[in-house]
Amino acid sequence: MSTATATLAAARSPAVALLSLRRRAPAAAPIRFPGLRVGSGCRHIAMASAAHSRAPTDPLPKGADLFFRAVISNMEKVYLSRNPTAKTILELVNGYGINSLSDFFTDFGYLPREELRFPAKKLRALWFSPPTNDGYSGTGTYGPLPRIFISELLVDELTTQSQEIIHKYIKTSGNGNNHAAIASTSGELTWEKPIYSDFQILSRESEYAAWTLVNGYALNHATIATHRLESDIRSINKFNKFVEDNGFKLNSEGGILKVSPDGLLQQSSTVADSSLFTFADGITESIPRSYIEFAERLLLPQFKDLQDEEVKEYHRRDGFEVGNADKIFESTSKDQLTRRSA
Repeated sequence: MSTATATLAAARSPAVALLSLRRRAPAAAPIRFPGLRVGSGCRHIAMASAAHSRAPTDPLPKGADLFFRAVISNMEKVYLSRNPTAKTILELVNGYGINSLSDFFTDFGYLPREELRFPAKKLRALWFSPPTNDGYSGTGTYGPLPRIFISELLVDELTTQSQEIIHKYIKTSGNGNNHAAIASTSGELTWEKPIYSDFQILSRESEYAAWTLVNGYALNHATIATHRLESDIRSINKFNKFVEDNGFKLNSEGGILKVSPDGLLQQSSTVADSSLFTFADGITESIPRSYIEFAERLLLPQFKDLQDEEVKEYHRRDGFEVGNADKIFESTSKDQLTRRSA
């Protein structure tokens, strides 16, 4: 099972996140994401994202680029149709989001970068950098391609009961994981619709697992890169105030603003939207959907004297941060959703 995160081009600088459930492979075997194999040598790439600069990779051929953008455009449609908070905030800043999925990404020029670990949540993640965005200076589908953040649940670290529930549904999926990108554009599950009691059991041990069970390969969140906004709210603190002034609740876990140890990556997020879901046994209950994140990537020290018109995305702090991401994950938690409805 798997899900995604995308940075939105309203911010004019993208990133995408996918969630997945997997059984840990033997030590000598390759690391498996849905439809993606990363050699086992990559599992020690890094325990947290680095803050170095990165020159762009080669651009995609024109035909492949257009096809890729069409797929992520449909992923975006599913995400926005389910999450009114994200849709409204994007309308407020007049932008669009883009997102996508796994081995699909590497086929279109994405490069696996760094690994992050979340021991308390029993998760690991890998993020991917996009190819050069040659010839696309607009927004949405025709703006900068997003960074991709794929996370997965280490199923074999859960209790036997939770493992059995997850394996029961994965067995009904067949080769569905090979078509995760297609599933994310339709919003459909690739396994049987779950029963409510299974959702409840997973929720008590891992809200991440329960979210993925009912949302499947859907985009988990998209991100507005505030530093790319052409307005006086490009500072993330001003942007957070703008969002709250418009009536939206922000994720308060660890404080509204999540800051990396080097101070160069600053993030916040809304609390996830919810919607009614009818389980296989006929019970209808509210479930968490997705949320929208905001990020300001500050200039790396060696580029701090550049003029605004000279700054490119690779002059800014790249990558992700375990401490920040761990708190951003809480946007779909029961505690935050309860606070939102209060």
